[in-house]
Amino acid sequence: MEESVFFQWSMLRSLLAILQWWGFNVTVIIMNKWIFQKLDFKFPLSVSCVHFICSSIGAYVVIKVLKIKPLIVVEPEDRWRRIFPMSFVFCINIVLGNVSLRFIPVSFMQTIKSFTPATTVVLQWLVWRKYFDWQIWASLIPIVGGILLTSVTELSFNMFGFCAALFGCLATSTKTILAESLLHGYKFDSTASLLQPVHFLTRNGIAKIHHFQCMVLIACEIVCVIYYCKIQSDLFLQFLLSILSINTVYYMAPFATMILGLPAMLVEGSGVINWFYTHESVWPALIIIFSSGVLAFCLNFSIFYVIHSTTAVTFNVAGNLKVAVAVLVSWLIFHNPISYMNAVGCAITLVGCTFYGYVRHMLSQQPPPSGTPRTPRTPRNRIELLPLVNDKLDDKV
Repeated sequence: MEESVFFQWSMLRSLLAILQWWGFNVTVIIMNKWIFQKLDFKFPLSVSCVHFICSSIGAYVVIKVLKIKPLIVVEPEDRWRRIFPMSFVFCINIVLGNVSLRFIPVSFMQTIKSFTPATTVVLQWLVWRKYFDWQIWASLIPIVGGILLTSVTELSFNMFGFCAALFGCLATSTKTILAESLLHGYKFDSTASLLQPVHFLTRNGIAKIHHFQCMVLIACEIVCVIYYCKIQSDLFLQFLLSILSINTVYYMAPFATMILGLPAMLVEGSGVINWFYTHESVWPALIIIFSSGVLAFCLNFSIFYVIHSTTAVTFNVAGNLKVAVAVLVSWLIFHNPISYMNAVGCAITLVGCTFYGYVRHMLSQQPPPSGTPRTPRTPRNRIELLPLVNDKLDDKV
């Protein structure tokens, strides 16, 4: 009886976690598109800057004022040498997403974002000459084919928006590869070494950590831990993950605001001022713009909450269904034209992403290959045959 009640509660918790994640994610996307299209606030750099400011303030309030989560202290030198480059790529990634949303429909933008696994695999192969299992390469074929079909048949195609979305995928992949470079810089050459900071925290408590090892976990967005160490089974690690998520925002959002602030003023400043004088309802529009920033901050926590409450396979399927929900809701609100073949291409892409996630999960469950590595680049275990990126975390702000 108790097991049945526990199972039902787990199912309900997983469902609620997925629904709140979908709600925050789809709402942020729709609000951003509404800002660009309906409010005529066609300034993606300024919208991104508002999001970063809201995230900076929100993280400061949670850690410093309310003290809900403890602060992980990072030395100033490491902030500039390690976190600033990550923040720069992170900023470019968010900006490109909003720029693409300014010029192309939500359905097309979300489909192109599904190209991230392919760009990550290719970049790791080109830059590091990393080996991947043939099943990984095969699973990318429907993703690439679906995106090609969607692009060719898109009725509202815009080359600038398409390129912005595509380069956004490259920025996401670059962010992941840069994070892995930080791991190598600290001689963290295996997934097991990622757990070193966790053991350190277990023995000494969670308070102020002056070692950069914890920030390496933050930079990697806990991808390897989530997928390969089965973090869902350890309550302490779940708590640690929530701490790292808010510290990620605490350190990276102010850097992103600083990076984007001046370009936003130079490129869009005059247009924003003109919008203030010409728009009919300025204050209601400003409430919507800043509300999107607050929801973007909340989206960070909704992502990690759904990770806590679901398995890796469920998370992968829910992430792809989330894209379908966003496409459907955007079509109902904005009525952008979608041809039959365009819908087929989008469906093929989503099915391909689900299959890719399934293949990656199945490979991670297999025992490591026996024998001595042939070369320094030959993978030592099954995990090294897998891409680093978790494309479902790409919507973090």
